[in-house]
Amino acid sequence: MKHKASISNDEAIARELRGDIGFAVEYLKAALEDTQEPRVLLLALRQIAEARGGIAKVAKAAGIERESLYRALSAHGNPRLSTLVGVMKAVGLKLSVEPAHS
Repeated sequence: MKHKASISNDEAIARELRGDIGFAVEYLKAALEDTQEPRVLLLALRQIAEARGGIAKVAKAAGIERESLYRALSAHGNPRLSTLVGVMKAVGLKLSVEPAHS
């Protein structure tokens, strides 16, 4: 009897991010909630970019050099607002603002 090979957690998340824009939205919202560690947002956005077309394709759509996007979305990145907006648009998302407390 053949057993189906298991996949890593990262691959499972990438599959969900690739196939379900709603999951990508919730994934990014969860990352934004980590106010103690802002790098979580950058790394989550990078995972979304990789899953939804790849860094090269997203960088081109956002009008950013690929290497610059890798740096901006790294753990030590410090992207400009225009970079974040461009990447969000390239992966089919947009930034919005909500009250901190409903």
